[in-house]
Amino acid sequence: MNTPTLDETACWRALQQRDAAQDGRFVYGVRTTGVYCRPSCASRLPKRDNVRFYADAQAAEGDGLRPCKRCRPRDDAGAREAQRIAEVCRHIEAHAHEKLTLAALAQRAHLSPFHFQRRFKAIVGLSPREYAEACRLQALRRELRAAPTVSDAIYGAGYGSGSRVYEKIDTRLGMTPAEYRAGGHGVAISYAGGDTPLGRVLIGATDRGICFLQFGDDDAALQAELAAEYPAARLTPMDAAQQALFDDWMHALGEHLAGRRPQLGLPVHTRGTAFQLEVWKYLQTIPYGELRSYAEVAQALGRPNAVRAVARACASNGVALLIPCHRVIRGDGQLAGYRWGLPRKRVLIDLERAHRERA
Repeated sequence: MNTPTLDETACWRALQQRDAAQDGRFVYGVRTTGVYCRPSCASRLPKRDNVRFYADAQAAEGDGLRPCKRCRPRDDAGAREAQRIAEVCRHIEAHAHEKLTLAALAQRAHLSPFHFQRRFKAIVGLSPREYAEACRLQALRRELRAAPTVSDAIYGAGYGSGSRVYEKIDTRLGMTPAEYRAGGHGVAISYAGGDTPLGRVLIGATDRGICFLQFGDDDAALQAELAAEYPAARLTPMDAAQQALFDDWMHALGEHLAGRRPQLGLPVHTRGTAFQLEVWKYLQTIPYGELRSYAEVAQALGRPNAVRAVARACASNGVALLIPCHRVIRGDGQLAGYRWGLPRKRVLIDLERAHRERA
């Protein structure tokens, strides 16, 4: 079936002109040969009545066509698609304060809304709406530090309603906008430590989820790390009423480290820039027991030149295991850095691979 977002008149014109600039934006199929090609293919121009246009190779093959051996329309199709999605990301970043519809974004990518939604999330790790919210959140952080009032900051960042911000965005800031503007004063984080096969662990949590999960050699050093990460928050040891919840979390960690619980499924409450949230969200999609290189993560996010930024985002992760940055290594297979030490990273990788092979 032809994709409704394609302008067939423009596609036919591009095909007549063998316009290489349109490669990756659509392919055309010829019913009489059962083959599909790039717009720039040097094969003989088919009759218009025999031509159908498709948004991508997948759609053409779904219609029973096979790729042309001359122009190889499947080669680097993934890279071209990632580039189109990356261009949409840049558009969202530049217009995050505006109302962006799925249909309009899909049209920019020359994909149907359904296919665009699915491919955007697969490549970026966030839905288009989630990515736009992350961009607005980054703008809100800047506005909260610079605008005269909280209301000015909210509307300046593109939010049409203050109540919407307080209902939803505070879970991404780690605090309400007013608290963030005040430097985090009044935000309550309770913490407790325990023993794991990887050494001591300290877990810190707000009322919305775990915001700190780090390994170390002693509680004092870990508490200092927590205070450094949340300098203006109110830090208190977990009280007796929270002990049962903490015990559940520790049990889940133990099961995970024993290979009996691949998906931890614990509530996470992170703060970060739009790019960090984008990276962390993608890391959570890497299957248990599998690895990705920093370059592969950058490519998957549609930012092939952001390898170092990906590495920095991994190093900034403050929630070990829940955001599995240990599953990212260098392209040459070396482990590279890990915030909690390379020996722990090696143990985690070996443990996951061993249990995945036995599963």
